[in-house]
Amino acid sequence: MIDDIHPLADGVGLRPATLGDAESFAEAYTRSRAYMRRWEPVRPDTFYTVEGQVQRLTGLLADRDAGRVMPWALADDQDRVVGAVTLASIERGPFRNARLGYWTDVDRAGRGLATAAVTRVCELARDGLGLHRIAAGTVLDNVASQRVLAKCGFELYGTAPRYLHINGAWQDHRMFQRILHDGPPQG
Repeated sequence: MIDDIHPLADGVGLRPATLGDAESFAEAYTRSRAYMRRWEPVRPDTFYTVEGQVQRLTGLLADRDAGRVMPWALADDQDRVVGAVTLASIERGPFRNARLGYWTDVDRAGRGLATAAVTRVCELARDGLGLHRIAAGTVLDNVASQRVLAKCGFELYGTAPRYLHINGAWQDHRMFQRILHDGPPQG
C-alpha cells in the first residue's frame, strides 16, 4: 500500500521517492525555485544539482528505512517529478504523529494536485503507517497552502512565532493538524 503508485489527477501519480529521481528532482526544484522562494529555506546552489539531490535523497531514504520519514514523489505519466509530499518526524508509541510537507511544480500549481496528494497521504498515514495525527505549518501569507490543508480536513490550532527560518528570516507559522482516527495505537 505505502509502496504502490497512487493515481491522483491530471496524469500524475504519487509513489515513493527513489534515488533514481535525483535528476528529475533537481530539474523540478530548479524550474520552481523562484516560485517557491517565499515558502522555502534559503538553499545553497548545490541543492539544485543532481549531486545535491542525490545527497538529499540518500539521507531521506536512510531515514525512511529507519522509520522516521516517508518521502513520496509526484510524477507525471513520463515519470517526471512534478512535486513531493513528505511525512517527517514520524513518531510511534502513544503519539503516532508526523509532520507534513508538500510542494508542487510551478507548472502544476493551482490545479488541485496538492489537495489530491495530501488527501491520499493522509489515508496512507492512517491505514499504512498507523498514525493518529498529522501536523503541518505554513507561513502566514501562504494562503494557497492553507486552503489545501482546510480542504484536506486539517484544523488550525494556533500560531507559532518565529517557527522556521524561511526565505532568509525567522517566520511565524499558522499551525494545523488532522486527527486521522481515534482508535488505539496499532502495531
